[in-house]
Amino acid sequence: MFRVSSISQIQNVIIPHFDKYPLVTQKLADYLLFRDAIKLISLKEHLSTEGLYSIINIKASLNRGLSVKLTEAFPNSIKVNRPIVANQIIPHSMWIAGFTSAEGCFLVSFFKSTTKLGSTPRLVFSITQHSRDEVILQNLVTYLGCGRYAKRTTGDAGDFICSKLSDIVEKIIPFFNEYPIIGYKEKNFEGWKKVANLIKSKAHLTQEGLDLISKLKSDVNK
Repeated sequence: MFRVSSISQIQNVIIPHFDKYPLVTQKLADYLLFRDAIKLISLKEHLSTEGLYSIINIKASLNRGLSVKLTEAFPNSIKVNRPIVANQIIPHSMWIAGFTSAEGCFLVSFFKSTTKLGSTPRLVFSITQHSRDEVILQNLVTYLGCGRYAKRTTGDAGDFICSKLSDIVEKIIPFFNEYPIIGYKEKNFEGWKKVANLIKSKAHLTQEGLDLISKLKSDVNK
């Protein structure tokens, strides 16, 4: 886990960074509240009861809100209004690469089929977010020119999903070849890409090809 807890480093490095390169998802609202709290601390407001309550009120609207202990300790706290994040335009292609490095999923699965081998591989590229970020996932559909948005029937999440082989081969793979993923998901993508090429070349119609895809699947779906 990467963590910064030094107030001076947060003030001098973290906040200037995210002010220059703003978040696009609803996490921007959390960041703006966080920035307000840091400003109060830098002004020593937390040393007074009134100032401490101001920070607690911000905390109540931040992420998951107040813990049970904090709620009991500050029973008169009142949530501040969360900032409205309306402009969720994807800034550039490298943003998608970074977003995918954190939130994306490259999946290989098998389903029963009427083919001689009785099994067919399926590729899926997906990104899951809280349903409040539906707009950004819908914008991915437009930006990439493929895929769809699907809201889950249970829970508060939704998915950008691309499973059409032609879109994967002609749009998704070329996109990430040009705008590479950083981190362990790069290996997932490379294995996933190999499976796509095998399916494209009809190798999955042979037992040998199917076995190779099955082997790659275990590495991709880690």
